[in-house]
Amino acid sequence: MKLREQAYQRFTRGLIDREIRAGQFVSQRELAEITGMPLGAIRELIPRLEADGLIRTVPQRGMQVAQVDLELIRNAFQFRILIEREAATRFATDAPASEFERLRAEHEAVLAAATRGVTPALVAKAQAVDDRMHATIVDALGNAIISNAYRVNSIKIRLIRQSETRLYADLVVPVMRVHLDVIAAIASRDPQRAAAAMEAHIVGSRDRALGFGGSTPARSADVTPITAGAPALRRHDPRATTTRATRGGKR
Repeated sequence: MKLREQAYQRFTRGLIDREIRAGQFVSQRELAEITGMPLGAIRELIPRLEADGLIRTVPQRGMQVAQVDLELIRNAFQFRILIEREAATRFATDAPASEFERLRAEHEAVLAAATRGVTPALVAKAQAVDDRMHATIVDALGNAIISNAYRVNSIKIRLIRQSETRLYADLVVPVMRVHLDVIAAIASRDPQRAAAAMEAHIVGSRDRALGFGGSTPARSADVTPITAGAPALRRHDPRATTTRATRGGKR
C-alpha cells in the first residue's frame, strides 16, 4: 500500500476515533504527528482530503477539518437516502437468501450477547456489524464509484454529532432491532418495502443526530419516510433551523 493511502486510512481512523475533531485547525506537521506518517505523504494526502470535503484551507489560518452544520447534516443524510434506497431495492431482488441469513445471524448474535451485559467489546462488535450491513448492501450494487463515495460520506456521518451517531451501550439493542426490521423488509423480496424500511431507518438516524425524537432509534414502522427529492429537514419544525447545540442540548 502506498504511503498516501496509509496516510488517508490513518487520518480517517483518527476522525472515527475522535483524535481529530470536526472544525479543528491542523497543520501539516500536526497531521504527520497524528497519523505517524512522513510529511511527504501528508503533502500528497491533502489534495485528496480537500477533494473529499474532509478538510478545507482557510486563508491565513491553515487547514480546517470539515465543520458540522445543518447543511452538512442535510446533505450527508440525503446522500445516504438516495444511495441506500436504491441499494436496498436491488439487494431485495438480487441478493441470495444466504446473505439475508448471514446479516440476520450477525445481529442476533449481538442481541444474544447483550443479554449478558453490554461491554465495550460488544459495543465495538455492534458498530462493526452496523457498518458491515450498510456497506454490504451498497457494495452489492457493483459500482465502485458509488461504493467509494458512500465511504467518504460515511466518514462525514461520523463527524456529525460524533457522540450521537456512534453506538454506545444504551443504543446497541435498539439499533440491532431496527436493523433486523430492515433486513426482514429486504428479505421479503418486496423492493418498495425494502426501500421504505431503509429510508425510515436513515431518517431516524438523521433525526437522532439532530436531537429530534429522543435518543432511542425508532422502528421502521414508527417513522414516515420522505421521498428521495424532498428536503432532508422537517419544513414546519421550528427546530429544523437550529442545531441541538444552539438549543442548549447535550452534544
